[in-house]
Amino acid sequence: MFPDIIDTKPLRRAVDDALTWVVRHWGGAFEAGAHPLLMLLKGIENLLIATPWWLIIAILVGIAWLSTRNWKLPTVVFFALIFLGVMDLWEDAMATMALMIAATLTAIVIAIPVGVWMSRSINVRKSITPLLDLMQTLPSFVYLIPTVMIFGPGKIPALIATIIYASPPLVRLTDLGLRSVDPAVMEASRAFGTNPRQRLLGVQIPLALPTILAGVNQTTMMALSMVVIASMIGAGGLGYQVLQGIGRLEVSRGLFAGLGIVALAIIFDRVTQAFGKQLQARIGLAEAR
Repeated sequence: MFPDIIDTKPLRRAVDDALTWVVRHWGGAFEAGAHPLLMLLKGIENLLIATPWWLIIAILVGIAWLSTRNWKLPTVVFFALIFLGVMDLWEDAMATMALMIAATLTAIVIAIPVGVWMSRSINVRKSITPLLDLMQTLPSFVYLIPTVMIFGPGKIPALIATIIYASPPLVRLTDLGLRSVDPAVMEASRAFGTNPRQRLLGVQIPLALPTILAGVNQTTMMALSMVVIASMIGAGGLGYQVLQGIGRLEVSRGLFAGLGIVALAIIFDRVTQAFGKQLQARIGLAEAR
């Protein structure tokens, strides 16, 4: 056994007492601050559930066709959505999709400005990179402990944990995309007398958009990968069906719900990748396929 050099019990007790103090004195403020996130999630979920199934299928198939201009991907999207309906997973799939969309939208609002900030300052990049490493490597269950203590079981801690887990790829790829813009192009834009804001919005972001969209793709996939863990604290959706399959030892329930998660992953992964290839082709970074 490793020798007991120091007694860690006081340190652990201090951490637990600090979190308890935060919950007691600031719990209400945190709940009020997170209320817009809850309204966003509920609004998206209610909209998806209230929308007729055939209209959602038509919209997603149409988006898939616009992203590729051929019928291979739309056919895959169509049959994936039909599978969700036939297996009686439609409502759970809409709840899962709502959580993923809400987490992705919130991550975009937070991560892209942070990525822009990192691309403009080496010191900021050095400070934030270790935090991103921690967010990506720390087990996602650890996020759930403080969020559940503050907000209680429900959709809000699940959404917050998903945002924390899914944001780092978008921050990193936004920073990488902006720093990868050709210096000659930036020098030419300076020669035309543009200010930093004009260079950012008119030159850097358009050229870095395929890389940023790849970050959105990764964020979406990571948000979707959290659905089973999030279901443990009340997020519901397909993850809850998998959890029930584990608890009741129902192989069919867990299998079909898992395949439903795969179907959603295929839809959003292929569509976002296709849009990224379109952008690359338009700005000359890759040949159109």
